Amino acid sequence: MEPDLHELLRSLRVWDTELPGFEPEKAPEEPLALFTRWFAEAVAAGQPEPHTMSLATAGEDGLPDVRIVMLHGADAAGWSFATHATSRKGRQLAARPYAALGFYWPDQGRQVRLRGPVAVASPEEGQADLHARSTGALAAALVGHQSDVLPSREELARASDAAWDRARREPDAPAPTWTLYRLRPDEVEFFQGDARRRHVRLTYRRDTDDRGWLKELLWP
Repeated sequence: MEPDLHELLRSLRVWDTELPGFEPEKAPEEPLALFTRWFAEAVAAGQPEPHTMSLATAGEDGLPDVRIVMLHGADAAGWSFATHATSRKGRQLAARPYAALGFYWPDQGRQVRLRGPVAVASPEEGQADLHARSTGALAAALVGHQSDVLPSREELARASDAAWDRARREPDAPAPTWTLYRLRPDEVEFFQGDARRRHVRLTYRRDTDDRGWLKELLWP
């Protein structure tokens, strides 16, 4: 018998644990400091894969797309991630260099949402970022063809085996289409869930002269 999706959905509960508090009036003046603090708390709490995030883009047709990617870093230049420039998301970012990111840390009932323009880092930065990662990451990048039609799983296995062999022999092997991107947010929202649904939503928006941030609370 097939499972009943709606019955399963009705049986689920969220936040059956004590959630951390959040006093937005004590939040720092810029979002990176608060993001770093929340990220460190998610890591300390044992949140699985806290560095994964949703990346939303749109192509030339204006239609949205979303997938999970890994955060590679965050600093004054922006939140960074990487992919092949020839992949679907790479092509979409070339057509419309604006995106949104979403982090969700359910163990703490927290979300962080960002949106803003996306810039391409230099090829040197992209390759340095790739080669600072694992052998498996390099092998995956060397396989290439991301988002292209795959004729068979056997062809993937052959290409992957060859890429792993090369990655082990040449740890500095270049992956020419591998690209590092940085999203420089215009807006960042921090969401702290509350069991009584009195969620706290704090947004940071860049002011018009780009010299600081405006903070606002939103209704949940």
